Amino acid sequence: MTRTMVVTGTDTEIGKTVFAAGLAAALGATYWKPVQAGLDEGGDGDTVRRLGVAKVLPEAYRLATPCSPHRAAAIDGVTIDPARLALPVVDGPLVVEGAGGVLVPLADDLLYADMFARWGAPVVLVARTALGTINHSLLSIEALRRRGVPILGVAFVGEPVEDSEATIARIGGVKRLGRLGRIAPLDAGTLAQAFAAGFRTEDFA
Repeated sequence: MTRTMVVTGTDTEIGKTVFAAGLAAALGATYWKPVQAGLDEGGDGDTVRRLGVAKVLPEAYRLATPCSPHRAAAIDGVTIDPARLALPVVDGPLVVEGAGGVLVPLADDLLYADMFARWGAPVVLVARTALGTINHSLLSIEALRRRGVPILGVAFVGEPVEDSEATIARIGGVKRLGRLGRIAPLDAGTLAQAFAAGFRTEDFA
């Protein structure tokens, strides 16, 4: 398998990194987060290593402030150059994680969704099951489609909410890939178990 997949979300702090770690570990994939904004806890690369991902590439940009990348870059006196965000060449599959939601800005005139369109790789949209997810998910799907970004499907995170999950898949015209429930304690073993129970690796092949 040599496929590249992009993991993005409908919002920030919804479990996107945990899902990306579970996916990369299940596939034996390399993980890459091009832009890390906020270094207080070491960054998402360190998190996915702790969660069982063996191959983690260094970020193109490491920014100190935990906020939107365009603002964090400005605070650090850095200009994010799209050329430095070209997809790396790796052996085997590659899982790329965005920051926050689909329309998070990397620069004043560059959104993550614009980079997804340049990459042309299929996107997995991570969505909460909590209240408000239908609106956030459908808006994200619409923004991706408007740019011609291929959508592999939606991965849900949270307690099961059958109607919301089914409604997003039906109205959005996207595949419902599965769901990660609450994982406690969260470690490489419990994540691997939960991912195997909630998803089929063949859906990402």
